[in-house]
Amino acid sequence: MIKLIASDLDETLLSTDRTVSLKNREYIQKARDKGVKFVCATGRGYSSIQTTLEEIGSKDMEGEYTISYNGGVITENKDNRLIHFEGLDFDTAEKLFFNGLKYDVCIHVYTLETVWIYNIFDGEIDYLNGRMAFTAFDDKNLDFLKGQEIIKVLYVNTDRAYLNQIEQDMVHMTEDLDVSYSSNRYLEFNKKGAAMHILGNLLGIRKEEMAAVGDNYNDLSMIRAAGLGAGVANTVETMKPECDVILETTNDEDAIADLIRQYVL
Repeated sequence: MIKLIASDLDETLLSTDRTVSLKNREYIQKARDKGVKFVCATGRGYSSIQTTLEEIGSKDMEGEYTISYNGGVITENKDNRLIHFEGLDFDTAEKLFFNGLKYDVCIHVYTLETVWIYNIFDGEIDYLNGRMAFTAFDDKNLDFLKGQEIIKVLYVNTDRAYLNQIEQDMVHMTEDLDVSYSSNRYLEFNKKGAAMHILGNLLGIRKEEMAAVGDNYNDLSMIRAAGLGAGVANTVETMKPECDVILETTNDEDAIADLIRQYVL
């Protein structure tokens, strides 16, 4: 019996218009009525998804939880109470930043407060508007972030093959990191973590009682950590074999409602 569903947001729970469909909202509530926890799991920061939490009825709710920053942070939605943090040490973040300067990439550095972006371009501004707040900077170092909690670093380029080559160039320096892709434009670097396991322990929910659903490689760690790992129909083709099931519906076809109907109700 499924007791917890962890769902990615962009290209999974959210429709292309960046909202949660009425049918998805209806079925999330039906799952809750059966005692199932519905947890938003995203690469973005928890402060940037408050509209989504409001749409699904869990904003500022006690006993409701969010996994953000690709598992780097777990919060209880009530007052965004920090439960778990697992970030990058400053030296690692700095090495990733300096390495990124060698390539034709825009660089994101995530802290708990904001996303700092180096070498931002118009296409990235357009993509981020409506998704998250950010602060552009042009320093060629991260000295201004010393002493702050850094959660992850990512590189941006819309040429996936170019990002693949960068990943291969960096194998020697990423052995202790989770390396993943998202939205066909991001190469992401996180500290290896176990957010699903930690949240499950907190709630007394076993792996086989968890489902996780996503669409891209930054969702793979949680999909593997769940008893049921699902991909939406628009999951990237090369990741589909890693999922236990592939839904017949996309993020624009109420995929989360489909998942809940089949495996919860």
